[in-house]
Amino acid sequence: MSTIGILGGTGPAGQGVGLRLASAGYDVVLGSRDAERAASVAAELVPRGTGMLTGATNELAAGSDLIVVATPWDSAVATVSAVREQLEDKVVVSMVNALVREGRELIPMYPPRGSMAAQIAHALAKSTVVGAFHHLPASEMVNLDSGIDADVVIFGDDAGARESVAAMVEAMPGLHAVVAGTMSLASAVEAFTAVCISINIRHKAHSYVKLAGLAH
Repeated sequence: MSTIGILGGTGPAGQGVGLRLASAGYDVVLGSRDAERAASVAAELVPRGTGMLTGATNELAAGSDLIVVATPWDSAVATVSAVREQLEDKVVVSMVNALVREGRELIPMYPPRGSMAAQIAHALAKSTVVGAFHHLPASEMVNLDSGIDADVVIFGDDAGARESVAAMVEAMPGLHAVVAGTMSLASAVEAFTAVCISINIRHKAHSYVKLAGLAH
């Protein structure tokens, strides 16, 4: 089974995705600028399955078969650009949202190319970028007993890459893949994360996206 590297994997969102990927049987490398912190975080996460979780630098994580970008939005392009050559000919999954807090709400930001996925794709001209994991509450993801039953909206211009990411998502406990379409949907998908988080702040909840009417 493929190895998966998560750039910026020590944050709450990266931890949750990494833990559930490892629980699905994948070997996962949580990347960080600080290798010691990455190793410490990985040691605290206990997957339920055959996959292993380890921590390393972002540079080492970028050597994995498939890459997930989980960095803060304002450092995402710099992070992937620093390992551009290692990411050539690989599928790179962006879960980055450009959001800023304003009072009790999160407000979506719109980068020059319309979305963070598009910004990352522009920086990684020789990689295949797919968007996924945008609307998931980190606290529910990192708690394997949370009972989360969430749909993961997937987009990208390469149909084969979309399907490979969808298969990966379907293997993860508590998640279901929903392929939405092409990169043209990136801005709308990412911006809706602000709505999800603002609802959770207002209602002191940990809600997530579940699309009715789909056969899983």
